[in-house]
Amino acid sequence: MLKLENIASIGDELALAWGDGLETYIKHDELRKACPCANCQGEPDALGRVVKPPVHYNEKSFTLVRWENVGGYAIAFHWADGHSTGIFSYEYLRKLGE
Repeated sequence: MLKLENIASIGDELALAWGDGLETYIKHDELRKACPCANCQGEPDALGRVVKPPVHYNEKSFTLVRWENVGGYAIAFHWADGHSTGIFSYEYLRKLGE
């Protein structure tokens, strides 16, 4: 099981230290654009087609305000524009940092 040891925001990057000793870094703008919530990535309609809404960003969209743990498997990020619905699993965060 993937374990997140530490997380920190340094400048415009998120730094993640993993239980296996690897450290990964994700730019705040890349993290926000990769938000997995239905508002950002869309969701399937009744026929299974993914309907992706247009996503609009502003100057506050890429300012990371805080984060919180979701169980022992994910992180929820809160952005200065009020967006906070994405839940990023550790596996997804690890892939984003590669």
